[in-house]
Amino acid sequence: MFNIVNKTKYAYIFSGTLMILSVISLFLWGLKFGIDFTGGTLMEVQFAKGVPASQNVQNALKGLDLKSLTLQPTNSGTMLIRYASENDSVNQDVQKTLTQKFPGSKELSVDYTDSSVSGELRTNSLWAIFWAVVGIMAFIAWAFRKVSRPVPSWKYGAGAVIALVHDVLITVGVFSVLGHFAGIEVGIPFVAALLTILGFSVHDTIVVFDRTRENLLRSSSKEEFPEVVNRSLNETLVRSLNTSLTVIITLLAIYIFGGESVKDFALALLVGVTFGTYSSIFVASALLVTFYKYQVKKKA
Repeated sequence: MFNIVNKTKYAYIFSGTLMILSVISLFLWGLKFGIDFTGGTLMEVQFAKGVPASQNVQNALKGLDLKSLTLQPTNSGTMLIRYASENDSVNQDVQKTLTQKFPGSKELSVDYTDSSVSGELRTNSLWAIFWAVVGIMAFIAWAFRKVSRPVPSWKYGAGAVIALVHDVLITVGVFSVLGHFAGIEVGIPFVAALLTILGFSVHDTIVVFDRTRENLLRSSSKEEFPEVVNRSLNETLVRSLNTSLTVIITLLAIYIFGGESVKDFALALLVGVTFGTYSSIFVASALLVTFYKYQVKKKA
């Protein structure tokens, strides 16, 4: 049996370092927002000779220096072109360039995302994440209400939430770095990925907490709380790793073969699921032990 609880100090150092680096990255560079959050244009174009390769269209539009340009072929034989500009003259330049480079191409529709609407979306996204975290903490505290020995049930919720903040902050920090150095933008799919990470991470954490609860109810009063937590971690370790590995393999396949439109979404999930698995083993349960030791020390 692995003595995972004894590695708490190293886990805290590793996690603390990554979280501090993430905060520094966000402070220095922030996130590179896409048109979902900044406003812009969505144009649907039909081509006479079938949809060309995205790289060819990107090269054709390169001279216009369009910000936040993304290209997405559709199943109906058209291409969705997004870029961060609401200027009519820019749209006309895009149409003119496409007609010259791809004779017979035709604009089917043009939609605008207003910057004020985008600001509201950004605010609503932050509230969605906040209330998801609050709801998760409240539910875990309620679910473990019958286990108050030796750690109060609300501390299970607090430990899970700290682990969730850890997972989300590191994922956001990674995308802050990628946005600065690789130009990767974040939009509504990124928020969806963060909410998915919250769900997956807390699911893994609850499995460990639930086994801890079962072992606490069955164990004798002579067995110390850290020993119960460590035994519970070992009993669920293989299950947690196997579940996470199957998800990671699937996400890798989506990232490699899924195309540009889902690539960043899959990458966010890859980072979040990886650190979510790590935090459920080395952070969430370690926090329960830390809470317990602090209580004992306080009483003494």
